[in-house]
Amino acid sequence: MDPLISRRALNRATLERQHLLRRTTRSVTEVVEHLGGLQAQTPHTWYTGLWNRIEGFKPADASDLLASRELVRLALQRSTIHLVTARDCLAMRPPLQPVTERGTRTTFGRKLAGVDLDELAATGRALLEERPMTFADLGRALAERWPDNDPHALGQGVRWLVPLVQVPPRGLWGRSGPVAHTSAESWLLGLEVEPMTLPELVRRYLAAFGPASVMDVQTWSGLTRLGEVVEGLDLLRFRDESGRTLYDLPDAPRPGEDTPAPVRLMYDFDNLFLSHADRSRVITETGLAAIQGFMGTNVQPRAILVDGVTAGDWTVTRAKGTSTLNLHQWEPIGVMDEVEEEGRRLLEFLAPGDKHDISVFDRPAKP
Repeated sequence: MDPLISRRALNRATLERQHLLRRTTRSVTEVVEHLGGLQAQTPHTWYTGLWNRIEGFKPADASDLLASRELVRLALQRSTIHLVTARDCLAMRPPLQPVTERGTRTTFGRKLAGVDLDELAATGRALLEERPMTFADLGRALAERWPDNDPHALGQGVRWLVPLVQVPPRGLWGRSGPVAHTSAESWLLGLEVEPMTLPELVRRYLAAFGPASVMDVQTWSGLTRLGEVVEGLDLLRFRDESGRTLYDLPDAPRPGEDTPAPVRLMYDFDNLFLSHADRSRVITETGLAAIQGFMGTNVQPRAILVDGVTAGDWTVTRAKGTSTLNLHQWEPIGVMDEVEEEGRRLLEFLAPGDKHDISVFDRPAKP
């Protein structure tokens, strides 16, 4: 029988690989590649994800790399926007292409009836490589060629068929800009990278999120039918407290259950919370109930981790030169002094020129 690995041991293993037990001195590009990218649906909150993981991290450390095209933002895992290195952009998009295809066909397939997809890809690529466009502008331009089809569907068809990156200033720290796109190949002109294989993709996942089940890998990637791929790898096998089979890299770190886990103030779309089918290794039952309270809104809570698991959420409000960190307890936090100490460091990172204040509330934030 496979050896048992407890939920707390899973927690410590995942936090270790996520650089959340201690901040690392590795470079930004090394950390981003190790993590398989950071979900970056919002232009800026992911900077806090890097601050949580990298010793001495400053916004310019990533913003400059985005401007120089060493980092890019594009649709990858789960067809959501991820921050990845230029190399991973070209390597990871091919094996993850079916995820975007499946979603686009399901939502827009009928609205693309009669459209030659090869022609759509070529036309869309040419338009975007001439100048970056928003999907609204792209759709209007494509509608000149396909006037009987929905412009939005035409733009989304190009998103499926052509790897597209969001171009700066979108995503640069302290700046904003339209959600404009161009092709990854033109943006990263001259860079040639072999597509990642599915076994390589699974190994990259386990290095950052394991031990994990087949369903966990599929949840993270958005891909399906990975059982044969996982079973074909030379991996260790464990069983969790529910009897599920978990897989792991033989040389991956698995710290003891008693390893201390410091307080962390996580950003809203951190993959720590989005990359397992069973999220109980980091989200408590109380936390799950609190998160479900945000369902149906456009708000994703920014969780407070205490002893490695969810204990509350946080927001920052700004008025008259003062940035206030609002801490909402989902359950009583016995080390609130440590949370506030980490919160002061976070405010120094987010708003170094402001005065700072902290407020504590005994309930979840309202969506």
